[in-house]
Amino acid sequence: MASETTRERIIEAAAALLTEGGREAVSTRAVGAAAGVQAPTLYRLFGDKQGLLDAVASHGFATYLREKAALKPGDDPVQDLRRGWDLHVGFGVENPACYALIYGEPRPGVRSPATREAEEILAGQVRRIAEAGRLRVTEERAAHLIHSAAAGMTFQLIGLLPEQRDPALSTLAREAVIAAVTTDAPAAGHDGVAGNAIALRAALPRLAELSPAERALLDEWLGRLTA
Repeated sequence: MASETTRERIIEAAAALLTEGGREAVSTRAVGAAAGVQAPTLYRLFGDKQGLLDAVASHGFATYLREKAALKPGDDPVQDLRRGWDLHVGFGVENPACYALIYGEPRPGVRSPATREAEEILAGQVRRIAEAGRLRVTEERAAHLIHSAAAGMTFQLIGLLPEQRDPALSTLAREAVIAAVTTDAPAAGHDGVAGNAIALRAALPRLAELSPAERALLDEWLGRLTA
């Protein structure tokens, strides 16, 4: 219990330094002084500075993730995606230091716990669109495009003075991305084949009637149709 209290105190001290001075201000010496602990305690609880930064990111991201996870699915999965986009951009603009810590220095193949959770929520939203037969592209491509566009827009807005921020920018970008990856209804013709294949592929994990080998083979076939 005492170690958990110490851990929380360190994270809160690091979060305050991050807000006041950015990532550069979060040194082990400064955090230790602010939290009243020695460097060995920091390393014992967090492993290294990156572990501490990941913990600070998760702490700052927690409220946003709770709000996003709590969004109740509506009748229109595309509208739910719009709500998720607006929540993401809004969090970044309101918490620029924390957002930059989470997304500002991507490490190939490495995801913080906060980032992984956010990606899982987005993947779930995209999966619902696919199941409705309204996805133009594969789930992976849609999720990557949505996230990269939302992150780019967020950093763009963060870099502007408050009086320079045009609220329509995010809306325009959001609608452009949605138009690129979704349809108003399942399309006819060849595009309809791809859309149906994407929808069926999204439902594969629930097809208990098929063996794992059969699902894997069907997934391969559907992947060719959606490529």
